[in-house]
Amino acid sequence: MTASNPPRDESTTASKNRPGGAPHGAAHLDSTAQLMNRITSQLGSQLSLVSLNGTRRPAPPALVLVGHGSRDPRALATVRTLIERVRELRPHLPVHLGHIELNEPLLPDTLASLARADQDTPAGAVLVPLLLSRGYHVKHDIPEAAAAAEDLRTRVAAPLGPHPLLVETLYARLVEAGWRTRTTEATRRASGVVLAAAGSRDPDAAVDTRRTAQLLAERLGVPVVPAYASAATPTVSAAVRALAARGRHRVAVASYFTAPGRFATECAAAAPWIAAAPLGAHPMMARLVLHRYDQAVARPTTASERELATA
Repeated sequence: MTASNPPRDESTTASKNRPGGAPHGAAHLDSTAQLMNRITSQLGSQLSLVSLNGTRRPAPPALVLVGHGSRDPRALATVRTLIERVRELRPHLPVHLGHIELNEPLLPDTLASLARADQDTPAGAVLVPLLLSRGYHVKHDIPEAAAAAEDLRTRVAAPLGPHPLLVETLYARLVEAGWRTRTTEATRRASGVVLAAAGSRDPDAAVDTRRTAQLLAERLGVPVVPAYASAATPTVSAAVRALAARGRHRVAVASYFTAPGRFATECAAAAPWIAAAPLGAHPMMARLVLHRYDQAVARPTTASERELATA
């Protein structure tokens, strides 16, 4: 996977454009193709466990998806669905969940459980933040939890954003909400998007969100203004007014949240036109999680990691 040419989701079938839907034969071919793709994926995953000389490769480090946690039950359900999609893409990779707060299992508990299971066949773990930018959780909470797991070799992956796969997911969610992929020049000049994010006091988080807004603007061909639910400015309402002052009265809100929750709901309520769903368990999100995992695995080990591995 390369950041400059991200694959796009092709989940929308051509049958929607055919009167009466797809013929029975086409549906059969689709289901056969899906079955063959699944078999190929599982076979490839099994072969990856065997080296060229026929011996079994060492077990890969476990993937620990680190969610923030939410009081909204839809958030936990969304994260669990995302984990299942990650497992479908890589069936033999152990995938676990740990939360920073509010939901169980908490990250320290997940790491402690992995440390106990890791004693016989040490493989370690890669912590992949289900977070969209740099900030306090990425810089402090997650590394501190990893360091506290003294009996487990750990690595912390980069946050999910910014990345072109996130932009493609945002684009797909906007299209689902009613954004037209083809429009007149007059309509385009009257359109704009507010990228609604959670917000952080960390300036690096704002840098990352602005970069995502820039990439989305290039993808859509209209201005995209970042806005925040808390801790930073502008608010979604203020961003909508700013676009309107520029003659952009057809404004959509792109939901830059990993899952449904209070912030996402409040930001969507401020949309004057359409509001997209959160990123959620979109197939491209599962691919991005694995991409961040693979990056962390390929990264050279640090001195502290080598000391722990030989302890």
